[in-house]
Amino acid sequence: MTDPWFRHLSGKFIVFEGPDGSGKTTQFRRFLRAAEASGLTVCEVREPGGTGAGEKIREVLLDHAHKDMTLTCEMLLYMASRAQLIEQKIIPALTRGELVAADRFLPSTLAYQGTAGGMPVRDILDVARVALRGCKPDLIIVFDVDQETAARRLSPLLDRMEAKGAEFHQRVRQGYLDQIAAEPGRYLKIDASRSEELVWTSLLDALKARIGAA
Repeated sequence: MTDPWFRHLSGKFIVFEGPDGSGKTTQFRRFLRAAEASGLTVCEVREPGGTGAGEKIREVLLDHAHKDMTLTCEMLLYMASRAQLIEQKIIPALTRGELVAADRFLPSTLAYQGTAGGMPVRDILDVARVALRGCKPDLIIVFDVDQETAARRLSPLLDRMEAKGAEFHQRVRQGYLDQIAAEPGRYLKIDASRSEELVWTSLLDALKARIGAA
């Protein structure tokens, strides 16, 4: 991928979001390959995880052994992983002028623990103000898919978060849609119900229109 508009991504912080089963991570991987092929230096991160401490937190969060984990504990663990990631990886990479590409960030917490889980958004944002240190993505790409399509795509070997049920995941989707409606300038919605190739083409066209013309 050598499209000249990719140069506009240098020094940007781009987040890939979406419900489980949206195909988000597949598109994230394709995007990373395309960005690197264009000559960009890319800092790839994922949530939860991305650091030594964060990966340990990830193991706890996704383990079925912790089905009794409270919503508050869950939110704080995600935010703790995020705080470490920001200080250790994201801020240094942005300072160096690299493209930072993240597989999930704060919008996941707002959708999963907030809208779907029932935690007041204000409480999440209060903790985020400490954890994020003012670090905000330049663009949040949401891969939107209906719950039925998403469920067909999920592996039968679900982790603790994926196994929360159809009603929960429908609320997650609504959480993302609410965020998009509230801040359309920071969010980019992609119809992820189609084939991988069509979604990829749609993503590139939308990115070029949003960032390539900047």
